[in-house]
Amino acid sequence: MKILKGISYSENSQACQLDLHLPEEKSFPVFIYFHGGGLEGGSREDCGVFARYLTKKGIAVVSADYRLYPSARYPDFICDAAAAVAWTEKHLPTYGGNGRLYVGGSSAGAYLSMMLCFDKRFLAVHQIDSDAISGYVFDAGQPTAHFNVLRERGFDTRRIIVDPSAPLYHVNRNSFAPMLILVADNDMFGRYEQNRLLLSAIRHFDSACAVEFRTMENCEHCSYIGQQHGQVSIFGEIIETFIRNAEQRHLS
Repeated sequence: MKILKGISYSENSQACQLDLHLPEEKSFPVFIYFHGGGLEGGSREDCGVFARYLTKKGIAVVSADYRLYPSARYPDFICDAAAAVAWTEKHLPTYGGNGRLYVGGSSAGAYLSMMLCFDKRFLAVHQIDSDAISGYVFDAGQPTAHFNVLRERGFDTRRIIVDPSAPLYHVNRNSFAPMLILVADNDMFGRYEQNRLLLSAIRHFDSACAVEFRTMENCEHCSYIGQQHGQVSIFGEIIETFIRNAEQRHLS
């Protein structure tokens, strides 16, 4: 395992830095991860437990920071996430990436990943088709307008709004990349129900989509990210299984 830290991926801001967690293998898939923190906190270093697990299993992890409130404004953080994916697509083959990119995140990071997946415009700026991404991992994300985006606009953060800032607004085509949706049974208020709605919306348009919905039982919001069973990362093992299955579908 090799870790390269503090790589700048964009000139948008000094916050636009990422770390590479590279396995020993000479060819590997890559998981791009965006941390949580409500778009106002968190760090790319939050991936430690599952990044170590995945690299040992031959999967690289790219963990990226992005602009945050109060200095950021919508959609700065989404633009940064798109730039991080573009940097990874361009540069990871040099380190051994096999060209298969998986994009995901937790909480606010899942919101960013959802926006990259469903609103094709953000990745299109970098000549990337969001449906060409090998798979997405949405861990406890908010598929409606993010509560801190609502705060920026002066709205009550408890409101449920589906407008262009909401991933659900852009679920409107008949083909999607494979997806994994995770949510805790004791998650933030309304988060479980919103993710079930996202699942239904996806299947309504693309009934054949390889989308998996997993409820994390006896858990609170993202509480499992840093948990282990012995030497096995709970979150890492789930991601590994999802990526292995997607890789098998690609080979077949």
